Amino acid sequence: MSAPTPAAKTERLLNLVICLLYTRQPLSKQRIRQAVPQYGSASSDEAFDRMFERDKDELRDLGIPLRIEVVDPLFDDETGYRIDRREYALPDIHFEPDELAVLGLASRTWQQASLAGPAASALRKLEAADVQRDEGTLVGLEPRVRTAEPAFPAMKDAALARRQVDFGYRKPDGTVGRRRLQPWTVTNWHGRWYVAGFDLDREAPRVFRLGRVDGAVKTVGKPDAYEVPADHDPIAMIQGSEVEREPQPAILHVRTGSGNALRRRARTAGEVDDTWTQIDIDYTDTEIFAEQIVGYGPAVRVIQPADLRDAVIRRLRAILEPDRTTEQER
Repeated sequence: MSAPTPAAKTERLLNLVICLLYTRQPLSKQRIRQAVPQYGSASSDEAFDRMFERDKDELRDLGIPLRIEVVDPLFDDETGYRIDRREYALPDIHFEPDELAVLGLASRTWQQASLAGPAASALRKLEAADVQRDEGTLVGLEPRVRTAEPAFPAMKDAALARRQVDFGYRKPDGTVGRRRLQPWTVTNWHGRWYVAGFDLDREAPRVFRLGRVDGAVKTVGKPDAYEVPADHDPIAMIQGSEVEREPQPAILHVRTGSGNALRRRARTAGEVDDTWTQIDIDYTDTEIFAEQIVGYGPAVRVIQPADLRDAVIRRLRAILEPDRTTEQER
């Protein structure tokens, strides 16, 4: 039997971590074998045992806090495994502006990695087995169509070159205005991209969400036109700018068998026909919610309100834009 490729081994270890983070209660070896797709393909019980023991050692070597506990307090003859997310979480780490720029590019590359399929399979198996989920441990693991923000490349290049930019920016109420900015950093926070810098019109530091940039980003002037403050902290700026409005209602049609995360958040749900379910759901930010909806592709349709539907359509058109450009060049 040939040895697994590094990518296959990494995928298996990732699925094991997902499995052990997912559960509140320790999982027995047999339930782990059923949940992790690669373990199910083991040729025998002995092969699975050897693979699992190696993987446990790998996780410990990586510093992942794998805990061994009794599955049932009334019967101490069966042990189980889980990862305590409080021990697993990293403390706050602070980086210099140039380090943040490099890490931002690295995180963008990682987000494009295609590991969602096997991970989703593991999650479905855990749900089918009625494993009690530890809420909040797997934010962002539901399969999504990951698309780079159209404004990202130009804004990132301008920040690295320290060049002024001019761009349209869509406010939460849907209106668009022009902004002139000296970008300092482009940062990913809670799955969303932001640019922080000095707003030349307001003569003060400001943060802008890249998902709200409307149209092309235009660079102005020469490189190295300004300096980034030595004490610049983009995360602190982003946190200080996040002000959520009151929840707004939306009506969505969700295809049968899809959008389980949306269904769980819904206030009401009713069958439209054999294919679609109508749900009433609240949201606080149009642009963020539009990003989530786009991730479900054709499985979710926005019925109301109009500004949310327009935000989804705008993103879908941005995704198709490279294809249209290619066709025109031909």
